[in-house]
Amino acid sequence: MKKWIFALSIVAWICGCAETNQLEDGTVIVCTTGMIADAADRFTTGCNVYSLMGPGTDPHLFKPSKESLDLLQRADVIIANGLHLEGRMQDILETLSRRKPVIFVGEFAEGAENGAISAKLIYADTRGTVPDPHIWFDVSMWKQAMAYTASELKAAVPRCVNQEGVQTYLSTLDSLHEHVVSSIQEIPEQQRVLITAHDAFSYFGRAYGVEVLALQGISTAAEYGVRDVTDMIDLITERRIKAIFDESALSPRSVEAVVAGCENRGFTLARGGTLYSDALGGPGSGAETYRDMVRHNVETIKNALK
Repeated sequence: MKKWIFALSIVAWICGCAETNQLEDGTVIVCTTGMIADAADRFTTGCNVYSLMGPGTDPHLFKPSKESLDLLQRADVIIANGLHLEGRMQDILETLSRRKPVIFVGEFAEGAENGAISAKLIYADTRGTVPDPHIWFDVSMWKQAMAYTASELKAAVPRCVNQEGVQTYLSTLDSLHEHVVSSIQEIPEQQRVLITAHDAFSYFGRAYGVEVLALQGISTAAEYGVRDVTDMIDLITERRIKAIFDESALSPRSVEAVVAGCENRGFTLARGGTLYSDALGGPGSGAETYRDMVRHNVETIKNALK
């Protein structure tokens, strides 16, 4: 069963004991993000799946605690997104990979014959050296990434992988992809414009025919300035765009600045709702799993832009 590392950290802090003493017996699989842990939990049996990053955690800025590092040391297998999503952990993960299996989900794109899958990666720079790590927002792409992950995990700990569970999960992603396609088609084409604080939805936009705009780049570590806000206000008021969206793991300040700027121009810009971009939602959020997160985002976008 998937377990959140932040809950274990609180227990360790209260009792003054090491977090690794709280682990259950058996194979330990540590995943960096909740999206990965949700998948690993569904296609494994007889092992313990932990997620380093709980609801509302920004993976771009995540700095591992002592308890997180202890868990990584204890892990039999580590599964990370890669593609520089875990920016501050990259060196740690690379070092650990010399001593134990570390599966980087993003590497699914490197093994395709003639670069067929690799070409699907989006890059933030013209030289093609800075990949966009938010691959989970194209559900069909995430399916390929999870098939690769399950295969790598089976090679590392074959006793843990339930092939029937893998196939069931992948089939679920097929249905989810079709749901997103049909939902977005309900939005008039000229109104399919998604504006958020940081550029997490480019794969979503490409896969489902949505124009995506953001104040920050692909990492929340990037800064935005007054000029970025002014340019966004100009664009929104000129094109009469209906809504802008908050992100669950980010401060709403940049979105609030854009809304206020539009209001000063005499244009009412709606706050379309909160999207889950880099982390799953907490209990009761309706975005506790990858499937639920995607469905929540799509319904929020559809309802605001229709």
